[in-house]
Amino acid sequence: MNTTLNIENTSAILSKLEEANKTFQQIYPGDRPDRQPVHTVYGGANLFKADIAAKMTTGALNAFNTYAPNFAVLARALELPGHQLIPDSEEKIKYMASSLRKGGEVSENATLRILYNVYEKVKTKLETEALEDFRIDFEDGFGNRPDAEEDQTAINAAMETAKGMAEKSLSPFIGIRIKPFTEDLRNRGIRTLDIYLSTLLSETGGKLPDNFVVMLPKVTITEQPDTLAQLLDIIEAKFDMENGTIKMEMMVETTQSINASDGTNPLLRLVKAAKGRCIAMHFGTYDYTASCNITAKYQTMAHPVCDFAHHMTKVALSHTGVWLSDGATNVMPVGPHKGELTDAQMGENRSTVHAAWKLGYDHNRHSLWNGFYQGWDLHPAQLVARYAAVYTFFLESYDDAVHRLKHFVDKSAQATLSGDIFDDAATGQGLLNFFLKALNCGAITEQEILPTGLTIEEVRLRSFYKILEQRRNG
Repeated sequence: MNTTLNIENTSAILSKLEEANKTFQQIYPGDRPDRQPVHTVYGGANLFKADIAAKMTTGALNAFNTYAPNFAVLARALELPGHQLIPDSEEKIKYMASSLRKGGEVSENATLRILYNVYEKVKTKLETEALEDFRIDFEDGFGNRPDAEEDQTAINAAMETAKGMAEKSLSPFIGIRIKPFTEDLRNRGIRTLDIYLSTLLSETGGKLPDNFVVMLPKVTITEQPDTLAQLLDIIEAKFDMENGTIKMEMMVETTQSINASDGTNPLLRLVKAAKGRCIAMHFGTYDYTASCNITAKYQTMAHPVCDFAHHMTKVALSHTGVWLSDGATNVMPVGPHKGELTDAQMGENRSTVHAAWKLGYDHNRHSLWNGFYQGWDLHPAQLVARYAAVYTFFLESYDDAVHRLKHFVDKSAQATLSGDIFDDAATGQGLLNFFLKALNCGAITEQEILPTGLTIEEVRLRSFYKILEQRRNG
C-alpha cells in the first residue's frame, strides 16, 4: 500500500491538533451529572430561620390540600393534557382514582395514568422534600437598609444557618445572594459577604452547609466575578479551607450580560473570570426585561426578549458544565380572602389560586421546553405548580427517552470494543441526564431507568463515560 502521510511528516501537525482538542475538551467537558435542584426559592435575609424548609413544606401542603383535594381538580386547574377525559361526577372520579391506584382497567389509559401519577408524585414530594434550594437574599428581597441593620441581619442569618446545620433542618442546597459589585453597592456587598461567612465559619469550625453557594447579581464585567473569587480566596485561607471550596453563581439580569461593549457575548468570559468557582448562571426575568425598556405590565417570563436571552445563554454556556436557571413568576397563588370564609369567598380564593398555578405551570413548562431545568419560586404555594410542571414534563417524555437512550446504549456497546468512548460518552451523558434529573426530583425511580439497558449500578455512577469505561474494562 502506497502512503504519503507518516509519523515523521505529520507528528508536528497532529501534536497541535491534539493540544487544541484537549483545550476544547477542558472548556466544554459536557453536562455535569451532579444533582441540579429544579428550583431556587429566594427569601429576604431578615426573615430567614433555621426551620425555613419545614415552614415551606407546611405552606405548600396547606395550599395543595386546600385547592387540589384530588387529581381531577389539579389536572383541570392546570389544564394538563388529557384533563378532558376526567368525568364531572365526584363518584366517578373516586372510582377512577381507585382504579388507577390499584392498577385496574382505567390504568391502561396512559394519559389518565400520567394525570394520576403527577398528582401523587407532587403530594409525595411536598411531604418529603418540598424545598430543594434556598437563597438567603440580601439584595432585592432585602432592599437597601441602614448599614447597622444589614450587619446585624448578616450575623443573625449566619447563626441561623449554623443552627440549621446542627439540626439538619436546612434544604439540600442553600446559599446567599449579596448585593452587586457595582461601584455604588460593592462595599456593602463585600461587607455582608465577610460578616456572614466569617460568623458562620467561626461558629461551625470552618464548615459550610452542603451545596452552599454565593450568588453575585447583576454581573456585567469580568472584574466583578474575578473580585469575588479573590475575596473568597482570602476567606478560605483564613479558615484553612481548601482553595475553591466556596462556589458561586452569577445572574444574567442586564443586556450587557448578553452583549458586551465590544459586541460579543461575554458569558463564557464571566465564567472563566470566576476561576473555577462558578457552577450556575441564573436569569433575572424582571431586571432583564426592565433593562430592555419593557414596561412593567409586560415584564413576564413569556416575553420574547427573555427567550432571546435564554438562547444566547445556551449558546455561550452549553456543555461547559455550568447549570442554567430561569427566573420566577411574580403572580402569587394566594387568595384575596382570609379567616372564616363564605362559599363565595372560598370560590374566589380557589379561582385566584388556580389561575396563578396555571400561569406558573405554563411558565415552568416553557422553561423546560427551552432546556432550562431550574427556575425561581417566591412563595410556598408556587411549589405545587413547579412540581406539577416538572413531573408532567418528565413523565410525558419518558417512553421516547427510554427508546433513545436504549438505542444509544446498544450502539455504544459496539463502540467500546474499539476503545472509542469519548465522543459516545459526551453525547450519552446528555441522554442520561434526562433520567438523572427525573430521578433527582422524584419523577421516576431507579427501577424505571432499567428499560434503557443500564443497570442500577451503572445509573449510580451518574457518568456515561464511567459506564462505557467500566463496560470496556469489564
